Amino acid sequence: MGIPIICACAIVAIIPLYWLPALPSVYAIWVVIATGVMLGAQRHRGLRITGIGLLFFSWAVLAAQESVWPMQHLTAGAQQVEVEITATDGATIHEASMTARDGKRWWASTGVTLYGNYLPKPVCVGQRWAMTLRLRAVHGELNDGGYDSQQRAFARHQTLTGRFTHAEAIDTRCSLRSRYLTSLQTTLAPYVWGPVILGLGMGERLNVPRETKNLMRETGTLHLMAISGLHIALAASLLWLLMRGIQFWLPARWIHWQMPLLASLIFAAFYSWLTGLQPPALRTVISLAALAALRISGRQWSPWQVWLCCVAAILIFDPLAALSQSLTLSAFAVAALIFWYQWLPLPQGGWSRKIQPLMNLLYLQVGMLLLLLPLQVLIFHGFSLSSLVANLFAVPLVTFVSVPLILLGMLLHLLPCVSLETAIWFAADKSLEALFWMLMRLPDGWQNVDERWQYLTLLPWFAIIGCRMRAFNTVPAVCLGASLMLTFPLWRMVKDDSWTLHMLDVGQGLAMVIERQGKAILYDTGLAWPGGDSAQQLIIPWLRWHHLQPEGVILSHEHLDHAGGLRSLQTTWPDLWIRSPLRWAQHLPCFRGQRWTWQGLTLTVHWPPEGYSATGNNRSCVVKIDDGEQSILLTGDIEARAEQAMLSHYWRYLSSTVVQVPHHGSSTSSSTSFVQRGEGNMALASAARYNAWRFPSVKVVRRYQKEGYIWHDTPHSGQISVTFTQHGWHIRRLRDQYLPRWYHQWFGAPVDNG
Repeated sequence: MGIPIICACAIVAIIPLYWLPALPSVYAIWVVIATGVMLGAQRHRGLRITGIGLLFFSWAVLAAQESVWPMQHLTAGAQQVEVEITATDGATIHEASMTARDGKRWWASTGVTLYGNYLPKPVCVGQRWAMTLRLRAVHGELNDGGYDSQQRAFARHQTLTGRFTHAEAIDTRCSLRSRYLTSLQTTLAPYVWGPVILGLGMGERLNVPRETKNLMRETGTLHLMAISGLHIALAASLLWLLMRGIQFWLPARWIHWQMPLLASLIFAAFYSWLTGLQPPALRTVISLAALAALRISGRQWSPWQVWLCCVAAILIFDPLAALSQSLTLSAFAVAALIFWYQWLPLPQGGWSRKIQPLMNLLYLQVGMLLLLLPLQVLIFHGFSLSSLVANLFAVPLVTFVSVPLILLGMLLHLLPCVSLETAIWFAADKSLEALFWMLMRLPDGWQNVDERWQYLTLLPWFAIIGCRMRAFNTVPAVCLGASLMLTFPLWRMVKDDSWTLHMLDVGQGLAMVIERQGKAILYDTGLAWPGGDSAQQLIIPWLRWHHLQPEGVILSHEHLDHAGGLRSLQTTWPDLWIRSPLRWAQHLPCFRGQRWTWQGLTLTVHWPPEGYSATGNNRSCVVKIDDGEQSILLTGDIEARAEQAMLSHYWRYLSSTVVQVPHHGSSTSSSTSFVQRGEGNMALASAARYNAWRFPSVKVVRRYQKEGYIWHDTPHSGQISVTFTQHGWHIRRLRDQYLPRWYHQWFGAPVDNG
């Protein structure tokens, strides 16, 4: 059994970690290990492969359980731990790695994000602290097609958050990397593109302006900012060339062909450490080590065999890397390039020697653009047409000019060569100035793609395979049928009278979408925070991904956890109508007694009265949406006082199938009379798990359940969607129904939300 077979077996066994709905118990894993050992000892090839696969699967599950164990057992009370600071903003947010607990060595790779407190002494990376911690299991919002923060936390081994109640420094010395980085930041402070230089050279992207990141995203060049295989491999290649040059001056008996290879590998590991051992850099070093081992073996290896061995080495070293989007993109990109050049090689000849390099680069970029479409659309919900042109000059400029200058500057920073170092940094800054000058001249080529067209992104792969295999000549009927199927989104669909309510998981805020026949209206727009809001981060991408055209917004009241995304929505869709009780300019009124129809649904306002003088929660616009059989009651943040006033005259009209729980489930709302008069089947609450007010209140939950309501909330369910039809309604909960994954579970205390 060869190495490539074992590597393929490892990949196939570890990748299912991404889809597992729940982790097997430890006892089940012991059974799997015993079975794997017995099968692996058999002579039959198939049984041996199965046994080895079971062992690799057990290894992956044990690694996942190692990450889950602290979330289940360290979140119940105060923990006495020792940590080493791995990242910090210099103020109140720090990332740390646990090194000891209760005086005993902690062997697992457990990361903790600390927030909210200043340490008693100036903090820097590399310091060791003894702390008393109150820990929480990581818990993120979950929406269909949205960013999955819990998955990323597991991939980065940062599965705990918390605060410290006591901290005492054990070793206040900063790491060598931290001291070097601080010195480098001081040196680069005068340069306009200094933050980008730090991002390219050290992987420090926190200080890169948002406008610069958006520009690189829109032009498809953001991949150049990460410390990835490009940077590490380039640094290793430069040292390999240097070592080969040195060997020309050595006696023949001292020359070994393996020495440049090993030296470049050691230097790649050193550079990876210098950049903070970021996951992409660490994975590159593992891949280079696997490649070096294959080269030293003295055998010929095909590109696909090398790819299998490198990916398997990464997954065996860290099985949770199977959850990493960056690894998926990197591995898929390399596989796509191998496929591109093997199945559709660039014709040689016919080009002059001056044009040939340009044609090679253009051919490379065309292949990347076409073959990476499936993952680009799945992860980013679009692709950049400008990337084809942008990367033609960005990749050579960054690879052969900017990065070598930055590496040289980083080397000279260690030496007493101030004038030469200054000249190098000036040249690197000017090279980046030229790069961004050209990027700014490109049109915005970002193309949003909704989920209807996702399957079409596989067309380039099938087209190349079909072309090489002459499929149209051998199976023309199949090709013709497949061509017709490609037009599926354009077919005239049967009119669907159903409509759907989506409660998006926006954390401690509210954003609801009412959808019918491709159109949508919103009830509230989520939160706002310095530098962003829920609409930019979630609502707008969500609407585009689901091919929904928003026509209007009902704003319950003015608080930022409900109105935070309004401005971003208006910027994206200027023709939106806005209804609210706020009497703001260009807002349509939303007062009791008003009634209108939208897409065949009747919307009736039940609160507040037009002359109501209160502000804030009790002025929330309460709207009932009715199709004649099923209905929903949207209540904003209305509290008990306004509830009673509303019920005093209009209680007969408030009964609804679904009730949006007022004020996130606060005990100041959802009075007993309101819950009883609602006569609903289901209550939906939007809140964040770890909110400061401990919403939803346990008393409120029990009150609804006592009256026969089915209770669901976003912390437990993620995005909640209720579809109404002529025959009734059905609900879809994203966290435990549509995307049941072991890493999406509710970890830690079962009812703790504060």
